[in-house]
Amino acid sequence: MDNLYDHPSNISRRQFLKLLGVGGLSLGLGGIELLRRPGLSAAQQKQTVQLTFWASGTMTIEQYWQKLEQQEGIKVNFTDNGNDPGPVISKLIFGNAQQLYDVGGLQGGAEKELAVRGQLEPWDESKIPNYKTLWPWARDIPYIRYQGKLYGIPTVINADSVIYLPEKVGKVDTYAVVFDPKLKGKTAMEDAWINSAIFTAIYLKENNLQKIGNPGNLTKDELGAVMEFLVKKKKDGQFRTFWNGWEQGVQLVTSQEVWAMTGWEPIVYAARRAGVKADYAVPKEGYEGWSNDLLLFKGAGQRGRKDAAHRFANWELGGYYGNALGKLRGYMVPTDNNVTYAKAHPQEWPMQEQKDLADHVKSKFFSMKGAIYWQNVRPDNFQLYEEWWQKLRNA
Repeated sequence: MDNLYDHPSNISRRQFLKLLGVGGLSLGLGGIELLRRPGLSAAQQKQTVQLTFWASGTMTIEQYWQKLEQQEGIKVNFTDNGNDPGPVISKLIFGNAQQLYDVGGLQGGAEKELAVRGQLEPWDESKIPNYKTLWPWARDIPYIRYQGKLYGIPTVINADSVIYLPEKVGKVDTYAVVFDPKLKGKTAMEDAWINSAIFTAIYLKENNLQKIGNPGNLTKDELGAVMEFLVKKKKDGQFRTFWNGWEQGVQLVTSQEVWAMTGWEPIVYAARRAGVKADYAVPKEGYEGWSNDLLLFKGAGQRGRKDAAHRFANWELGGYYGNALGKLRGYMVPTDNNVTYAKAHPQEWPMQEQKDLADHVKSKFFSMKGAIYWQNVRPDNFQLYEEWWQKLRNA
């Protein structure tokens, strides 16, 4: 299956979307107004709620939003937030984002900071019956709750590992390949601590090379050990580069400058389309799990749109959205409602494609030993992460 499991990384997501031709669409903003709804008689026409959705560009389903309007009377005005959590958080706290947007989609981990700052409304699970259908381990992602309240709904989920060229390095089942001195100058990692720091922490922890609690939320000492390891490897010439963005990631693999690197799964498919034999590792240490979460902004409550936002959230978990997202992006909404909906509506969606996609994503998480290590864009010491990453760049 030609899946497009892209993985967020600051500005690089925008580059990826432009490449695919599905970049950030801003459909405009609006309040609540009377809109004509296609397919309904005059008697059936009713007030339609306009909901402004500010999210990662890959969370829009483009023309398929019309189904939401037909079924729920909600018209989505979508705007790409660029996917870099720093500017998004800043615009919510210090800018005018709250005046413009009702709901948001962002990489998981920002919930606590935004909740503490009073920028989010908690979701009322009783108004989202489909929330109970999420796979249990998706509901257990640690950062989606704060003080017992649900602030993030994982609507997109996946897990990442290592891209490699089997004809150069054989079969790979460990992150050790990226740090192997025998491959000096032929490996790479992404220039983003939100990915590379956790990959390194997972490797060190699972191979008993460093005592680490949660690779996604490192203590000051743990972070120091992880980053000192990376700095030393960089100074030793281990890495060809720290790549930045979709185009560079693909180029490194298709040119075969790099034989193994941590990165996003869609790079594998791009390399194969370019005629390069590339594979994606099933690492014995486990994958880095990540989610894009649905957030309810406080501005929605101030504008009287909380009920519409909850209906929107419930619809996204109902199956249709998951099928559309899978078709457009190769992404997975973590619920079996996707397959159930496709089975009940074969004229709309091929059920087998949805089942294959679900099985593929599930296999990643079920193959892990012990805990799932989740990417976290706002670990407790995130400012220290930033400082360390700059030291690595300068090393």
